[in-house]
Amino acid sequence: MPFGTGEGGSRRTAYRGAVSTRIPLSILDLVPVSASSSVRDAVQSSLGLAQVADRLGYQRLWYAEHHNSVAFASAATSLLIGRAAEHTERIRLGAGGVMLPNHSPLMVAEYYGTLREMYGDRIDLGLGRAPGTDPMTARALRRGADTTDTFVEDVVALHRYFAPADPSDSIGRRITAVPGVGTEVPLWMLGSSLDGAQIAAFLGLPYAFASHFAPELRHHAIALYRERFRADFETASIEAPYVIAGVNVLVAPTDEEAAYLFTTAQQLAAGIRTGRRMPLQPPVRDLAAAIGPEVAGFVEGFQAVRAVGSPATVVAQLEAIVEDLGLDEAIITTYCYDPAMRDRSFELLAEAWSD
Repeated sequence: MPFGTGEGGSRRTAYRGAVSTRIPLSILDLVPVSASSSVRDAVQSSLGLAQVADRLGYQRLWYAEHHNSVAFASAATSLLIGRAAEHTERIRLGAGGVMLPNHSPLMVAEYYGTLREMYGDRIDLGLGRAPGTDPMTARALRRGADTTDTFVEDVVALHRYFAPADPSDSIGRRITAVPGVGTEVPLWMLGSSLDGAQIAAFLGLPYAFASHFAPELRHHAIALYRERFRADFETASIEAPYVIAGVNVLVAPTDEEAAYLFTTAQQLAAGIRTGRRMPLQPPVRDLAAAIGPEVAGFVEGFQAVRAVGSPATVVAQLEAIVEDLGLDEAIITTYCYDPAMRDRSFELLAEAWSD
């Protein structure tokens, strides 16, 4: 893998031909919709980002499943992955993640097995326990009336669907995912709590912690994952713990411009706190006036894991986060009202990270 070594490998990473000893960087895309644009525009901009990320040497690009959101157009992760794969060459593509309670494991295996058969070993499958939406929409998404938590069993079932065919099953007693069987699509465990950390450790899977929106438990969850990791369960895919964490990042030529552009992401966080569902808003000069002092503290805590500023500033902040959490990889999320500014941010970050 010329643009990063992947799980458990060296930390040497290539960006546009330059080689860095820093950890690999990846991208999390929720396909954000700006107030002045359409969903179609957002999907097209997302494809443009995939091509930028592929050119710049980012390790992977993941799409996160969200539903009933006016801010994000990332409900159908497998479709976004397929389109991006058609227009990129080397970057790994995947879901970060599929919210497994919303889906049948067999159907997920068929979708992602199909992607693997079509595009080869470039497909990742991150799995989450949350529905990725509000409670009312979650009820509409459920597969049936039973709300029993079968997440671990579903992950095991999914792993088995991806496994090679069983030669002893000569009379077809086993349900087979076709496509899917034998593709061995890599599974990742997502989490924003201690529960996810424990499940990832028990199952022996690489772990991605959502510190970009749930920073409070990041140290405890990552430590718990590392302490309890086991590589002897049937789903185990790695021999040692491997940790990715989400980081809010915005890079601009100057600290001042980056702080200004980042107010779009801060307004988004404020909307989550107040229940105001809205697309991405334009950046503002006076954030306090835009969001109100009563939610400013929430926004600060919600986005505590962030690196915002000029290239030099962001590299220093990002290095501190990597050191603090002992990360093997960082996955970056960036919200800009203008998609061109988002692309520029990732370009500046890749260049600075390779220095």
